[in-house]
Amino acid sequence: MFFLVAALLLLGMVMGTVAHLPFSFTVLAAVGIAAWLGIFALRERLARRS
Repeated sequence: MFFLVAALLLLGMVMGTVAHLPFSFTVLAAVGIAAWLGIFALRERLARRS
């Protein structure tokens, strides 16, 4: 999952509109998305256990 976020971030920096944004904003957005996906995965795992 984190590999996917990193791959999309790198692809976006090379080819997409994220190349026009400041690097700090890009990193902050990537961390936010990674945290959101991590929380979602944790909630799904806990939901399947009960």
